[in-house]
Amino acid sequence: MAVYNIKTEEIRQYADRLRAGDIVKLSGTVYTARDAAHKRIFELIDKGEPLPFELNGACIYFAGPTPTPEGMVIGSCGPTTSGRMDPYSPRLLDMGLAAMVGKGQRNKAVCDAIVRNKAVYFCAIGGAGALCAKSIVACEEIAFRDLGCESVKRLTLKDFSVVVAVDCNGGNLFER
Repeated sequence: MAVYNIKTEEIRQYADRLRAGDIVKLSGTVYTARDAAHKRIFELIDKGEPLPFELNGACIYFAGPTPTPEGMVIGSCGPTTSGRMDPYSPRLLDMGLAAMVGKGQRNKAVCDAIVRNKAVYFCAIGGAGALCAKSIVACEEIAFRDLGCESVKRLTLKDFSVVVAVDCNGGNLFER
């Protein structure tokens, strides 16, 4: 097991080195998207319309932050169950998505797409949304405001702790 400090825009540069079980401190930009946001993103893709963020090289965090308390950057922001995004993830990975952050295992199609696209799936600590929020230094809602906590947000992370759950070499923490 290794420990890495990685900027989100450099995930592709590190992907070959990362192994399931490695600890990573992520810093940089991620985009939140849960079930409802994924559905909307796919509607835009299917219509050939612009997406709320550049997909190529992006990292999506499967999270729906709670309302922001006064004086804070964000409310509680823990990961949601990633399996609910499995129907969407292979296509997004094939379109250039570099990484995903969530909790729980992924299906075979997602794992195959991670390997095929030299991407990575990270797991964050489930049930620790307040702790996760401490590593979020900026939050901006960028799409689908009507979805409330499930709107797409651009987050800026600083040393956000994750573990490599599925690596691009076929390693899978859930199969150990």
